[in-house]
Amino acid sequence: MQFTFTVTHADTSTRARCGVLTTPHGSIDTPVFMPVGTAGTVKAMPQEWLESLGAQIILSNTYHLYLRPGEEVISHLGGLHRFMAWDRPILTDSGGYQVLSHEALRKISEEGVHFHSHLDGSAHFFSPERAIEIQQLLGADIIMAFDDCTAYPVTVEQAAESMRRSMRWAERCRRVHTDDSQVLFGIVQGSVFPELRKESLERLCEIGFFGLALGGLSVGEPKLLTYETIQRVSEWIPPGPRYVMGVGTPLDLVECVKHGVDLFDCVLPTRNARNGTLYTWKGKISIKNARYRKDEEPIDRDCACLVCRRYSRAYLRHLYVANEMVGSIFNTYHNLHFYLDLMAKVRESIRLNSFPDWERKFRGQYVVSE
Repeated sequence: MQFTFTVTHADTSTRARCGVLTTPHGSIDTPVFMPVGTAGTVKAMPQEWLESLGAQIILSNTYHLYLRPGEEVISHLGGLHRFMAWDRPILTDSGGYQVLSHEALRKISEEGVHFHSHLDGSAHFFSPERAIEIQQLLGADIIMAFDDCTAYPVTVEQAAESMRRSMRWAERCRRVHTDDSQVLFGIVQGSVFPELRKESLERLCEIGFFGLALGGLSVGEPKLLTYETIQRVSEWIPPGPRYVMGVGTPLDLVECVKHGVDLFDCVLPTRNARNGTLYTWKGKISIKNARYRKDEEPIDRDCACLVCRRYSRAYLRHLYVANEMVGSIFNTYHNLHFYLDLMAKVRESIRLNSFPDWERKFRGQYVVSE
C-alpha cells in the first residue's frame, strides 16, 4: 500500500494544519500525539485501552527492542505489529538518542557507534546501515534515520561536526532502506544554531525522505530557544509530514502545532503519571500532595475519561501513597486521555478555522502549577 500525506485544512493566520497520513496499518489524522511504547508496550496500558482512547499510532524504540528481546525474535514472530498485537501504525526511533545519551558507555566514529548495553554491559555496534536493518526486521510503518543527537550546551563547532556526521549517516540510511512497506524520515540537526539547522534541512531535502523530523530539542536548552528553533525551521521546511521528537508538554504541543508540526511523541504523560503528576485543563496537579487526602472531586471536572467519571482525588492519592499498582494504571489512562483529547480539540479548531481563538482560551486557563 502506498504511503500518502495530504493536508486537508490549513489555518489562515498561523501555520497550523490538519492532514491525513495513510499507512498500511491505517490512516492517521494529524496533528497527532504518539504514546511512547519504548519496549513494545506503553507502560501500564494494555493495547485494548490504547485503542479505546483513540491512540492512532504508537512509538517504540529500536535500541531497547534490539537489546531485549532482539529484532530476530520479533521478526520470527511476524514483526512488531503481530508481536505486540497492535494492528494500528507504529513508528520506531532509530535508537540514536538512547545510544548517544549513555555517554560513558559509547564511542562515536564515522562508521557508527560502539556502545555497551545499559542492561548487562555487553558490547554492541550500531552503524546507520545496522539501524535500518534492525528497523526493517521490526517492521514499523515509519522508521527513522540513525543520527548523532547533538547535546546541549554545545559550541557551534561541535554542533556543526555532529550535524554533518548525521547528514552523512542519513545518506547511508537512505541508500540501504529498501522496504517499501515502510517510509523513512530524516532528522534535522544543528542544535540551536539557525545556519546549521538550515544546512541540515537543505542536505536532507537533497537526499530525499518521505518526512522530516526535528531532533536535538528538549535536551537541556532553554524553552525559548526550543521554540525559536522550531519557528525558524518551520519557515524553511517543505510541505511533507513534520515531526518534532521528544517535545511534549501540553503548551509545547500547542506552540508546535502553530508552526505546522504534524507528529509528536513524549514520555511526559506516562512517566509523570507514575510519579503522581496529572494533567487537567487548568494545569498540572500532584496527586501525592496532602491537600487531596479528603478531596472528593475527580481529577478534572472537564474530563470525560473513565477515571474522572468514577474515582476521586482522595482515592487516587491513597493508591499512590500505598504504592498500589492500579494507581499508576489509572493515572496513565487519565493522562493519555488528556493528551489525545487535547490533540482532537486542536484538530477540530483548525478544521473550524478557529485555532488562534482556541489557543488563546487554552493558554488563558492552563496554569503551570505544582
